[in-house]
Amino acid sequence: MLLGIAAAAATMPLLGACVPWSAPGPGQDAASPQARGTMPVPDDCTADPAHPKRQMRGAWIASVRNIDWPSEAGLDREEQQRELRDMLDRAQGLGLNAVFLHVRPTADALYSSAKEPWARYLTGEQGGDPGYDPLAFAVEEAHRRGIELHAWFNPYRVGWKDPDLENLDPDHPARKHPGWLIEYADQGYLDPGNPDVREWVGDVVLDVVDRYDIDGVHFDDYFYPYPAEGEKFDDDRSFKRHGGDFDSRADWRRDNVDTLVSEVDERIQQTKPWVRFGISPFGIWRNADSDPAGSDTEGLESYSAQYADTLAWIRDGTVDYIVPQLYWPRGYDVADYAELVPWWSEQVSGTGVDLYIGQAAYRVGEKGFRGRGALTRQLELNAQHGEVGGDLYFSISDLTGRAEKAMGAVGEEYYSRPALPPAADSGGRSAPALVTELDAERTSSGEVRLSWNKVKGARFYAVYRVPGEGDDPCALADASHLLAVTGADAERAFTDTDPAEGPVRYHVTVLDDYRAESAPGPAARLSPG
Repeated sequence: MLLGIAAAAATMPLLGACVPWSAPGPGQDAASPQARGTMPVPDDCTADPAHPKRQMRGAWIASVRNIDWPSEAGLDREEQQRELRDMLDRAQGLGLNAVFLHVRPTADALYSSAKEPWARYLTGEQGGDPGYDPLAFAVEEAHRRGIELHAWFNPYRVGWKDPDLENLDPDHPARKHPGWLIEYADQGYLDPGNPDVREWVGDVVLDVVDRYDIDGVHFDDYFYPYPAEGEKFDDDRSFKRHGGDFDSRADWRRDNVDTLVSEVDERIQQTKPWVRFGISPFGIWRNADSDPAGSDTEGLESYSAQYADTLAWIRDGTVDYIVPQLYWPRGYDVADYAELVPWWSEQVSGTGVDLYIGQAAYRVGEKGFRGRGALTRQLELNAQHGEVGGDLYFSISDLTGRAEKAMGAVGEEYYSRPALPPAADSGGRSAPALVTELDAERTSSGEVRLSWNKVKGARFYAVYRVPGEGDDPCALADASHLLAVTGADAERAFTDTDPAEGPVRYHVTVLDDYRAESAPGPAARLSPG
């Protein structure tokens, strides 16, 4: 990692750290925070924008139709687990800090559920038990690597007529409640206008929030279905029963989606407020020729197609983050990426809702997405807008497939340093407790082995290495000196495999459930061997 040095001589003595804290300076009491090297990072530090301390770097892992994982239905437990470990290793190697796992693709489950049957993408048969709990396994493996796991749900989709609707498990909600199902074009959906469906979807989401140690809940763009020519979404019965207070069916449909979003948000806040809730809508809210507040675009509008009023969610604060799917290149006249990024940035400005951009890794190689800079061209524009707090890539298989070279450029130009995940609103809670015992030992091969004490309430640990002999806390204000983020349940140790020349100090900080960061713990210092 970081700067290489000449290999240590075989006769170099081992140097133990082993300095549990910095020696007091002139005028410092040995018990003071300054003397212990535990000064909080000041708010007025100047941070390097090239190395943001916090940034969303995520990828979607799609299970529907076995797009990503499992790679095919019917793999045994060991093969499925090996595939997922390999994906998480690749995500870590690419500098990502979050994955968005598709846990409810067609009103079924990639987790042990008493409410809905196992997804067919696991065993090839809906309701088929894979012999383990994939979500529990995924959370454990992601956290061990210092990676967040967000559980991705489709609220309403039941699946395709062939094979999904023709082979529904007896325990599927659409089989138990046939009145909930609306068939439209070649797919089936749970009726968003039925209050019982809304309550069911909320219960399913909260069941996962309550039982699994996930970091976030994520909805994609599937609310009401994308329009199909010549087809009618037949929600007449629900509209007659529940739409009387609305001037139009469109307003009623938007209210159905808004209500689901607000209720899920409220229930998450009441249950585990550190679990962040976000949505990745279609990239166009409204075009300017439909609404002066809309974007200078000419494409399909999520406001009137999926009845997804994203601006209402931002205004009302019923989401923690938004990930518009901006799957178009810069200069595309119908939906120009260079028009949409500043437009979405303006919508979230000053609201407290985070903005991340959905990136089309699956399109690399197509017109507008060619060459090694296919993705860095997009991130270059993002960097000009401070409201953009990161990116999500669809999907993870493409990052080491068709987009491998483009992601290599992203890694070199934008992900050369790790980044902490964005923090949840902790509501003014106190900062996490400190790491109080940090040891650093140089090994015979010249690497540096760090170890530290367990801290109650830690979710992740962040490891820093600062060159020089000083104590400036602003050195930890950005990610310039961040080496890694590690899991709290893994071994509390880290090996700096490419230590820097000259004197250095190491710090380890704590990230709690809210991903709030502690002050830096006492420094462990090493001098050149």
